[in-house]
Amino acid sequence: MTPPPASESCDLVIVGAGPAGLAAAQAAAASGASIVVIDDNIAPGGQIWRDGPGVALAPAARRLRDAVAACANVRVCSGTRVVAAPGPRQLLLEDAQRGWLLRWDTLILCTGARELLLPFPGWTLPGVTGAGGLQALIKGGMPVAGERIVIAGSGPLLLAAAATATQAGATVVRIAEQAAWRNVARFAAQLGRWPAKAAQALALGHAAYRAGSHVLSAQGDGGVRTVWLHRGQRRVEDIACDRLACGFGLVPNTELGWLLGCEVAARDGSLALAIDAGQATSVANVYAAGECTGIGGSERALLQGAMAGHAAVGQAAQAAALRRPLARWDRFAALVQRHFALAPGVRQLTAPDTLVCRCEDVPCSALVGRAGWVDAKLHTRCGMGACQGRICGAATQQLFGWTPTTPRPPLSPVRIETLAALAADAAEN
Repeated sequence: MTPPPASESCDLVIVGAGPAGLAAAQAAAASGASIVVIDDNIAPGGQIWRDGPGVALAPAARRLRDAVAACANVRVCSGTRVVAAPGPRQLLLEDAQRGWLLRWDTLILCTGARELLLPFPGWTLPGVTGAGGLQALIKGGMPVAGERIVIAGSGPLLLAAAATATQAGATVVRIAEQAAWRNVARFAAQLGRWPAKAAQALALGHAAYRAGSHVLSAQGDGGVRTVWLHRGQRRVEDIACDRLACGFGLVPNTELGWLLGCEVAARDGSLALAIDAGQATSVANVYAAGECTGIGGSERALLQGAMAGHAAVGQAAQAAALRRPLARWDRFAALVQRHFALAPGVRQLTAPDTLVCRCEDVPCSALVGRAGWVDAKLHTRCGMGACQGRICGAATQQLFGWTPTTPRPPLSPVRIETLAALAADAAEN
């Protein structure tokens, strides 16, 4: 058998196969360009359209996946990670079998977002996850039937996670929304401008929903058993449960774009890739779409992805035609951010002995007084574990206001054989 090549090339690479990436691929496919879509999940769809045992994908997700799969000039590489960008217009990739170099002419970053996990006493107990993490685990086949689950945090994701858990047979005993009731009411009053969202909110309504409430701590021996929730002015609730899922928001995945030299900008308390009106970044021939440009939901991601796809293959008029509908979903994203912004007290839930960096067992007390992220890494190893600061970096930004530093390759743990692909490519060329 002939071994696969150590390097390949294509006209357009799209990193990420969520709504934005799939929309970008579909929009660009008609141009006839050779397109490669890279995604580290086992199937296209990203986090919001994650597939798995027993998952019934939304019709829109199925249609878009099928449309992209039908394009002969589009190749989707699932289960594939971007490890590094070793040279101009080059990506080093790795899947379960091999590592190889991919050369591109144009690149669209649709790298999505990850959950913001804020440390609090007990957050490292088994059974404590993110709200999106709970959804992913259930969609992946984790049984939760008969379990009592508390979901806490902020924003519409809490209701979506509760619906997923309920459909899987769990009992959601509390949904604790940190935003005040007045903020939730003001948000609901404006949902009529987005009828589909209003209908969705009504369908996801839950009797266990409480606003003005947030997690204080989780207790248990070998796993979470009870959760303390702050409610109202001074009231504390003690709720027995088998699982706690906390959704404090999302953090744009900017690492690859930042590594490529793309400008980042502060947006809603996090850093996002800066783009112009045509989805172009500050680096020539590099575009970005979806949550990596700021948190805004699947509708916004679909439109941004289509715009980026058209723009990347020179279809400027088709891209410009999408600006007006995109502006409508930009307004919705701003509405969510405004009414569900984290209260200062929710950002500061740690005790001195609360671990902030789980990989290196660094408590909050060891970080107090440090000059910044680099100083903390040098003295405590915070951010130097397996996640490379993806979790604790975002947490320390909320806790101490530290600014993350430019990422360095490799972007994730990598096999020696993959690094050897660089030498193999150099030998071929």
